[in-house]
Amino acid sequence: MAFENLTEKISRIFKKIRGQARLTESNMDEMLKEIRVALLEADVNYKVVKEFINNVKEKSLGQDVLTKLNPGQMITKIVHDELEDLLGGGENEIKYQNNRPTVILLVGLQGSGKTTSAGKLAYLMKNKLHKKVLIAAGDVYRPAAVDQLQQIAKSIDVPVFSKGTNVSPVLIAKEAKEMAFNDHYDVLIIDTAGRIAIDEPLMKELDEIKKEVNPDEILLLVDAMSGQDAVNVAKSFNDLLSLTGIIMSKLDGDARGGAALSIRHMTGVPIKFSGVGEKVSDLDVFHADRMADRILGMGDVMTLVEKVQDEIDEKEAKKAANKMMSGKFDLNDLLSQMKQTKKLGSLSGILAALGGPKITPEQEAAAEREMKNVETIINSMTPEERSNPDILKYSRKIRIANGSGKQVSDVNRVLKKYEQMKEMSKRMESYKKSGKLPPGLGGFGGMGGFR
Repeated sequence: MAFENLTEKISRIFKKIRGQARLTESNMDEMLKEIRVALLEADVNYKVVKEFINNVKEKSLGQDVLTKLNPGQMITKIVHDELEDLLGGGENEIKYQNNRPTVILLVGLQGSGKTTSAGKLAYLMKNKLHKKVLIAAGDVYRPAAVDQLQQIAKSIDVPVFSKGTNVSPVLIAKEAKEMAFNDHYDVLIIDTAGRIAIDEPLMKELDEIKKEVNPDEILLLVDAMSGQDAVNVAKSFNDLLSLTGIIMSKLDGDARGGAALSIRHMTGVPIKFSGVGEKVSDLDVFHADRMADRILGMGDVMTLVEKVQDEIDEKEAKKAANKMMSGKFDLNDLLSQMKQTKKLGSLSGILAALGGPKITPEQEAAAEREMKNVETIINSMTPEERSNPDILKYSRKIRIANGSGKQVSDVNRVLKKYEQMKEMSKRMESYKKSGKLPPGLGGFGGMGGFR
């Protein structure tokens, strides 16, 4: 995940500061020096780093942090606020028009994944923001670009305005806008041909499209993996088009994060959306405060809550919760809960959002194998056995073990953990009232290895 190394380093720095008996100007300077190195190693622009460090030091001294009872917390807050400001704190969301379509011009470099991002943006606006969306196929130069866009749009049930590849993109944009107005769409997304910044004819064409349709938003797609090149690209496009926002893709990759931390400060253009995966649903509104939380290892609970709301069936969740509280849930319910949890993404991602401990790829792989094995064992049971686990005597366990390719001891471990969870759920109300979690809470995390 982007910022992972930066988060680790800053967490270590703050831990060291919290271990100091008191904060002095000397050890604060040492801390700021370490933060400076961490930011530079994350590929943050050196001018941005210099100003960031100066701001943190000035505010720390200005608020008399050295004299505070808990200077470590004060420093953390100041660094958090500066990170949020650097990422573009404040209102960065799209201002949708009330009485006419909001026209969005989507631009970017060749090979940046712009057409795919047009589909992701349409999906987000249609399914999460409840907008009526139309996409215009304005990339008439790249082979099969129109077909690709139509396939993506069909998968998310969003219409595409297309006139083929032998028509001027300027005319396509103009007529698409007319259709969006006449058919009362909320949003028109105009996909354009990818280009390189020095390609003057294509850049001029973008300027002509802008003049023709007068878009409300001009969004540039940049790749977080491209580092400081992303900043240079944004500058080039911004000089010509006066960008209104950035879509930062691949924030789930191994990007060091420097582009995201530099681009707003260096261009004045805010990041409005962030991409964190390959699926069409892996694009979301960018929140500077939440990203600052993540960089400082504080998690991102709000985004996880929103994902739960989007991915988890509310009726099923309430039904499962009621059965859990009554102690009447069975192995079918357990299997259902496991499948619902998978929709939230990887275990490491969920832990990161909660500000929990980092796990190694090996630990995550082991946890996934364990969950898969539990699922395999339960699926090897008959419907009657899943509904009434009490009937699972030795002969049945042998059959289940053989059917799942496991050992009887593995089946017993699943059943033992299930019984523990069932017993725990019976006492949930009393623990809820006391505000404490039952001992052993953690599902199948402590089950041990399978063969």
